[in-house]
Amino acid sequence: MKTLTLLRHAKSTWDDPVARDFDRPLNKRGRRAAQTIGREMRAQSLVFDRVIASPAVRVRETVDEVVEGYGRSLDPEYNQRIYLAQTETLLEILRATPDSTQSLLIVGHNPGLERLAILLTSSGSLRSELEAKYPTATLAEIMLTVDRWQEVSEGLGELTRFVRPRDLDPELGPDEDSY
Repeated sequence: MKTLTLLRHAKSTWDDPVARDFDRPLNKRGRRAAQTIGREMRAQSLVFDRVIASPAVRVRETVDEVVEGYGRSLDPEYNQRIYLAQTETLLEILRATPDSTQSLLIVGHNPGLERLAILLTSSGSLRSELEAKYPTATLAEIMLTVDRWQEVSEGLGELTRFVRPRDLDPELGPDEDSY
């Protein structure tokens, strides 16, 4: 059994005049949401053997704010392949994960994370919520019935946790857009 946790970056801003999408920072609400998710991760005693994240500014800032709330380092590996990755790329990354990793956290972007979570899971009330929308700064935990990451494939997982910032603080939702 392997545990995959997916964290979508927190809400970023379009008001900052950056030249590239890659460089967009978080907005104030995004920073607050990421810290709130970090506190929930601590409250739920979530731990990860490995963390892989997109190197985009909004993801790096999300990780920093999550750590602020979580109270411990996540020590992420920043991987350019996760930046705006499609489902197939994320699957390749999963399947290349060393089997000594029991619990993996990936911090990245939509639509890739949402599509990956839908692909790996099959049914249930949490999956229905996921299908409706995967808001920014939302944490999705998938229990995979595999012994080796190389075995990960469609429908082998169960969505066991789907935590949106607004579930923890109503002032943080609903998320009007997907950025």
